[in-house]
Amino acid sequence: MAVVAYIQEHVAPCLIGRNPQDIEDIWQYLYRGAYWRKGPVTMAAIAAIDMALWDIKGKIAGLPVYQLLGGRSRKAVRLYAHANGTTVPETLEKAQGLMDQGFSAIRLQSAVPGLPVTYGVLGDKKDYYDLQGNRPLPPEESWSTPKYFQMVIELFKTAREKLGPNVDLLHDVHNRLTPIEAARLGKMLEPYNLLFLEDACMAENQETYKLIRDHTTTPLAIGETYNTIWDCKDLIQNQWIDYIRTAATHAGGITAMRRITDFAAMFQVRTAPHGAPDLSPACFAAHMHLNTWAPNFGIQEFVGLGNAEMRSVFNYDIKIEDGMAYVSDSPGLGVDFDEDAAAQLPYKRSYLPVSRLEDGTMWNW
Repeated sequence: MAVVAYIQEHVAPCLIGRNPQDIEDIWQYLYRGAYWRKGPVTMAAIAAIDMALWDIKGKIAGLPVYQLLGGRSRKAVRLYAHANGTTVPETLEKAQGLMDQGFSAIRLQSAVPGLPVTYGVLGDKKDYYDLQGNRPLPPEESWSTPKYFQMVIELFKTAREKLGPNVDLLHDVHNRLTPIEAARLGKMLEPYNLLFLEDACMAENQETYKLIRDHTTTPLAIGETYNTIWDCKDLIQNQWIDYIRTAATHAGGITAMRRITDFAAMFQVRTAPHGAPDLSPACFAAHMHLNTWAPNFGIQEFVGLGNAEMRSVFNYDIKIEDGMAYVSDSPGLGVDFDEDAAAQLPYKRSYLPVSRLEDGTMWNW
């Protein structure tokens, strides 16, 4: 709701009477013209306007956005899906099901024995969307690195035995390790040839990843919470990471994502945009156009195309087949938004969890 207020109270009045085709000038006005720059609220507001402006320009030109960016670099966008389970066998059973559907890259997350709740494991919820609106206050979860290490090594050792060598495997640590713990994990996972290890630890101090890089050859990915190119500048130019995971919604829209993409290409860092269920189909469509164009695109996170309520609000033409996404050739982003349907779905307050170590110390969730 802070983003809504920022758009309504600050941004919208500044846009009245402006030419919507002046995308670059409007982006600079909203970013450089504000004394208090950056941050998740400001950049999400700029992103909303920016994606809308690219959609308008595409519709005026009669072209899909990827053509405005420079055209195709590929015929389809490779996706990775999520396999989550309460046990290692359950996780691998779900992974096999995804392979049977044609996915060649799968993120594995399994519950940690001895911990009541584990990130990525849905418990009694049928999907990610079922979690939304069911957390009136932040739930608290406990964390133990030693217990996690025992599980994660078993998970990937068994995964390679059961799933074979030809599927790309990924894993999200979700920032729960210290730098040296992350380095140790990366080294332990080297025999299992991960496509990448995501968010191994916090990187507010970007040099943190130098320590990890110096100890392991497991590819590293980070960036879903980043708001600007400055958050990942050192990580990219020092080649401490292999994939940058910024999302159009949170990092200033298509205009900003294009800059990050071009900068990353100079250092052989690939893009792997965040694809969580709290990113709308408008964001997913923006990623599809960026991914279709970007010469250094790596892979796109995919958790599905939304539930029935989502589909009642957003109408979009994106084809998913054999673990690949095919972007719409409709003018603009190829997404229509039904304001009347959206008005029937009021906002419900909901929280992500918070995390504590087993002794009660507040920790990274």
